[in-house]
Amino acid sequence: MALGSYTAKRAPGLASRFPFRFFETRSLSSLLWIDPMDSSKAQSPARLIVGLGNPGKEYEWTRHNVGFHVLDRLAEKRGVLFRGPSRLEGWDGPRGFEWGEAPANADALEAGRPASASFLLKPGTYMNRSGDIVAPIARWLARRSFLDVRPAALPAEGEIDSGPSALPDFEPDPASILVVYDDMDLEPGRLRLRPHGGHGGQNGMRSIMDRLQTRDFPRLRVGIGRAGTDAARHVLSPFSPAEREDLEITIAEAVESLEAWLDGETFADVMTRFHSRWN
Repeated sequence: MALGSYTAKRAPGLASRFPFRFFETRSLSSLLWIDPMDSSKAQSPARLIVGLGNPGKEYEWTRHNVGFHVLDRLAEKRGVLFRGPSRLEGWDGPRGFEWGEAPANADALEAGRPASASFLLKPGTYMNRSGDIVAPIARWLARRSFLDVRPAALPAEGEIDSGPSALPDFEPDPASILVVYDDMDLEPGRLRLRPHGGHGGQNGMRSIMDRLQTRDFPRLRVGIGRAGTDAARHVLSPFSPAEREDLEITIAEAVESLEAWLDGETFADVMTRFHSRWN
């Protein structure tokens, strides 16, 4: 397969079990990643799903870490093992994160649904610096064409012809990135999907928007409610045993919605179906 000035080749993989191909420019030795172009299976572009939280045992079951727990459950359902940055082949950016990968759901593909492969990311910075990990990872994945890029960022035919330094800084398509995070503006246990929006005072989202320079990416908000204490104390307070039981139900619902998106439903259809259930 050829794409403009690129020629497709088989590759050992970003991880060997990922059914992706890379392509090499005719004038470059740089390797970039693209999704398989198998016309027999309607595979959608891959997705980056980010869960926000704080690192360390002392924060594990605090309200600020619900994004981590949703991602942990999604990884469990998808058979994903989280690994450190040293295991991410070709990555030479900032450290301090856990990642995992999952191929598109084979059953969904066989049924003709446009399922997506996924890259799961848990930033290991503290919440306020989440964008320091999310933005470079997203751009790195876009540069390798694991994620779609914004149309305006694509090089023109023949534009790349003078070696790796001439490669543009590809910007990921925001629609390929979804962030899961805690939200004090929602009652505990309430869930909301949105295709875009503001940060609502959530500093992890503020950081990601600042570093990605866009607010136009999907998000899944997990309600943690407000308390009489100040906001910083509330988000860092642990869930009670009773709240933990309720949280398990919320996490399961959140994961089900994410799997529906990964398995071929449009984001708009997922919003409609799950909001009717959650309301």
